[in-house]
Amino acid sequence: MLSKAQISLITSLQNKKYRKQHGLFIVEGIKSVQEFISSSYQVESIFYTDDANTKVGKISHNIKSHQLTETEFQKISTLKSPQGILALIKLPEQQQIKVNDLRNCFNLVLDDVQDPGNLGTIIRTAEWFGIKHIICSIGTVDAYNPKVVQATMGSLSRIQIYYVDLHEFISSTDLPVYGALLNGQSIYQTEWSKEGLIVMGNEGNGISSEVITLIDQAVTIPRIGQAESLNVAVATTIFCSEIVRQQLL
Repeated sequence: MLSKAQISLITSLQNKKYRKQHGLFIVEGIKSVQEFISSSYQVESIFYTDDANTKVGKISHNIKSHQLTETEFQKISTLKSPQGILALIKLPEQQQIKVNDLRNCFNLVLDDVQDPGNLGTIIRTAEWFGIKHIICSIGTVDAYNPKVVQATMGSLSRIQIYYVDLHEFISSTDLPVYGALLNGQSIYQTEWSKEGLIVMGNEGNGISSEVITLIDQAVTIPRIGQAESLNVAVATTIFCSEIVRQQLL
């Protein structure tokens, strides 16, 4: 039986304010829930329908589990087509960035990326290409927004996300800084070092002026057609792919 208090708690977690207040976020879908169960994240509780229970497998006795009817589950799901399983996961404590962890590899830096779908896709892309750290500006959409979590398809469970003042952070490091800009050198002619920060900008405004001043190398994806711009998640994928391609040569 699903109580009104449980419904109120779970639905409130769609709002960042209440995620922080309760220290919890929502994960939905069979694959995503399985990924978080197998990760270092702490699963607080799981709500599932009978049909989903047969697909997700055995749930640890250490996790509070609640079987619901399809009608009850509809009241807490954030999805148009629910898969019948939802988990409440404890928010991780904000970690301090250790610059040594960013060395000998590339790291993504996001300057006010606003769209949850874009951030989720970027997190999933980062994992595909072996990038383990994403440093976000304070104004970037919350990585624990249900739409972001859903778009990552479980990759969020394995990627370290930081929220910092970008100007302060970048100024404090000696890592090479590459920025995705329209007036830079072609990405296909750029000689990448063995490590660095890849800065991607806001969907509408690009990289902020205060961060642009800290960029060592402006890099551009050459435009062949007439489109005004590229989606930031698509552009990030092209950057990650080209960097990995050069590393494999």
